[in-house]
Amino acid sequence: MEAGEMEKSIMVWITAVMCVCYCYYLVARIRGGVMRLLSLLPVFCLFIILPFSLNSLHIGVLTLFLLSWVGNFKLILFAFDEGPLTPLPPKLSRFISITFLPIKTEQQQQLIPSHQNAKKAPKVNWKSVLLLPKALLLALIIRSYEYRPIMHPYLVLALYSIHLYLAVEIILALAAVPARACGFELEPQFDEPYLASSLQDFWGRRWNLMVTSILRPTVYTPVRRISTPIVGLQLAQLSGVVAAFLVSGLMHEVIFYYCTHVYPTWEVTSFFVLQGVCVVIEIQVKRALTDRWQLHRAISGPLAVVFVVVNCIWLFFPQLLRNGVIERLLQEYQIMIDFVKANQLFQN
Repeated sequence: MEAGEMEKSIMVWITAVMCVCYCYYLVARIRGGVMRLLSLLPVFCLFIILPFSLNSLHIGVLTLFLLSWVGNFKLILFAFDEGPLTPLPPKLSRFISITFLPIKTEQQQQLIPSHQNAKKAPKVNWKSVLLLPKALLLALIIRSYEYRPIMHPYLVLALYSIHLYLAVEIILALAAVPARACGFELEPQFDEPYLASSLQDFWGRRWNLMVTSILRPTVYTPVRRISTPIVGLQLAQLSGVVAAFLVSGLMHEVIFYYCTHVYPTWEVTSFFVLQGVCVVIEIQVKRALTDRWQLHRAISGPLAVVFVVVNCIWLFFPQLLRNGVIERLLQEYQIMIDFVKANQLFQN
């Protein structure tokens, strides 16, 4: 990590917070609709541009995700008096936290029956306990990359798949720590995706639930609402699913462009569109075969996970591998390890 990277990161977040203050004190006074959306355009642009001043992949990608994806999409809803920022929170600190972090608002918590909340409490604690062995597994995988020259390429790609899942889950969990410290209720990040029973279950209920909760009101619901009078409710729902996957693919292209500084090859978008189309096919097949025939989840689950992993190897990882992103990530890991060791020696 280059000297001054932390200082640049602090300046990026100070600028982002100033933008949110502008939204809270000025934009909120504009009536929801097109005019408020237009007044937010400079903020949208800044939230996309600001992370490109950072060089560290770990800090930069997390910043890009929280600003360009989480922040921008929540502000799009805010422009039309919808989403978690509406009604306007009474405190600026809460408005800032909700904008950037996966925080459950009072409205979302009221939608969940009290008995379900009681059931979920131990589950959240159990997931917190699992973070430590997952972090240790990630460390072992990173260590194993030293033996890549003697590993089969498919084994290396399988390790990359597990690495991706573990790294994303741990980073998002760490990003949620500030919200937890302030006493906010958090949205879940993952729900053990390797236990998915189908593609629909994997993408809709288990993988990166924070993104799912953002795409549902900003993409799926509007597309379904607009399409229903034209094609009917059933096709409108399927169109909403594909649209959500398409937008997810485009946002991943932005993240990949940040990582590689290479123009998109659209492999990543193709990956997500393919997943969306397959989810739609799966939904239709389930509807057609309801109460007649159904694969046991012990079969359908592993098939779904293997399908995702195989398509990751085919369409998701190649751009990262071609442009040395994995190597840069491993170098940053090594720098962090050396930094920790150096500080331990200094303390001793």
